[in-house]
Amino acid sequence: MAKKPENLQKLLAEVRACRACADLPLGPRPIVRAGATARLLIVGQAPGTRVHHTGLSWNDPSGDRLRAWMEVDRETFYDEARIAILPMGFCYPGKGKGGDLPPRPECAALWRERLHSALPRIELTLLIGRYAQRYYLGDRIKPTLAETVRHWRDYLPHYLPLPHPSPRNLLWFRRNPWFEREVAPVLRAEVQRLLAVPAQKR
Repeated sequence: MAKKPENLQKLLAEVRACRACADLPLGPRPIVRAGATARLLIVGQAPGTRVHHTGLSWNDPSGDRLRAWMEVDRETFYDEARIAILPMGFCYPGKGKGGDLPPRPECAALWRERLHSALPRIELTLLIGRYAQRYYLGDRIKPTLAETVRHWRDYLPHYLPLPHPSPRNLLWFRRNPWFEREVAPVLRAEVQRLLAVPAQKR
């Protein structure tokens, strides 16, 4: 007999109460968003300080660029019934020498499989950055992020790898103009396709 999916709202409450990483510099504050009817999943790295303080995913310049890529407004982007947001690390991991530290591994081990089982309608997952791509694509990942993104056709219809939309990546975008020309239109088309069907009542 197939295992009955967990109640998503109860599971999210459990995730948000997680204190597995009590040693984090700003303390644990898991930031996730999801509704059982969501068809699109966004997987990034981990919250930055601004997201940690506001409690709202992608509430920063990176989020502004991501929404521009997707051609969605903030209201649509934050509609949990349509778009789920589950970063690789749910809490701000702290600052390293070259920027924020990598997402903590505890999140994936504790929560990711359970959350996926409670989101049965996800059709496409946006894999933003190397950490998400490595986790989901496994040995199908290419040697560099640019190569992985450039081979986006290999991963559809389930996954679409993307670079991180951070302002710190402006040099990457200048060096890879094909992204805006080739991949961004595909992203917009896929997002519009998935959002075209009204979400059912949660």
